[in-house]
Amino acid sequence: MVPPADCLPLGEIRLLVLDVDGTLSNSRHEVSDATCAAVRQVQAAGIRVMLATGRRFRDVLPVAERLGVVVPLVTASGALIKDPLTHRTVARAGFADGVLQGVLRLIVDRGHEPIVYTDSFALGYDFHCRSLGGTDRAAIPEGRRGVAEYLDRNRGLANVLSELESAPPEGVFAGFTMGTQEEMLDLERSLDARWPGALSLHTIRSPRYRDWMCEIAPAGVTKWSGVMALAVGWGIEPGGICAVGDDVNDLPMIRGAGIGIAMGNATAEVRREADRVVATHDDGGVEEVAGMLLAGLSQTAPPEDGNAG
Repeated sequence: MVPPADCLPLGEIRLLVLDVDGTLSNSRHEVSDATCAAVRQVQAAGIRVMLATGRRFRDVLPVAERLGVVVPLVTASGALIKDPLTHRTVARAGFADGVLQGVLRLIVDRGHEPIVYTDSFALGYDFHCRSLGGTDRAAIPEGRRGVAEYLDRNRGLANVLSELESAPPEGVFAGFTMGTQEEMLDLERSLDARWPGALSLHTIRSPRYRDWMCEIAPAGVTKWSGVMALAVGWGIEPGGICAVGDDVNDLPMIRGAGIGIAMGNATAEVRREADRVVATHDDGGVEEVAGMLLAGLSQTAPPEDGNAG
């Protein structure tokens, strides 16, 4: 049973962690003025605000700037943490020897196109692919159009390596492929069986592209692992964290945080696991969270550290 707001330890929260797609951004993929104002109010009250997203670092920078978030950004579902002001890398995940090449070969053998990320922001590109493909989407079979759409939209940020599966670049920290839900779930099961305990895997519906995504990272890498890597340095325990999200890659932080909150548009599993469910991303869910935290603070002495990096 979800506890009422007045039963949650709202006054103890020192860090608010927000997912981006489906949480901060609405169904039009916009962060509304009302959401921005609410987040800035929370920061002004002395609570740090952190973004934890599956997006690429470059892709989330404008959101951080709009919200006034200056603490490091947890991107690629926890695999890369970078400072939004200096672009300095705070932490980056890495695959165990030999694992990545085998993963990529399995993906290609299944008829899918792998995309892998490296920490190459300063070089002007974000990911590697085998080919940018053609532009005739009508000729692309169903279940393969998501990757084609991704590559079309992000051509300028791609580095093409035709032999990607046999000679992946150094420094890959995460990757994904796309297809139907059934294909991606089957791929996830196969990867987990082939490399048990070596990978962090989840299948989600792509928030901005058609098809489903199987996201792949080294073992132990989640948004929550990224959050805690920073929180520990600030002296913030899990009980002092409120985490808000909507999809399965948010589950570790919703389970681990002192208060885990699901958006009203969240998947059924996320809503079941959360301490509280708020309104949808189109109906002021983040504003509701902000109101709860501010009300909790009004009943206790405010924390002193604010949104300092």
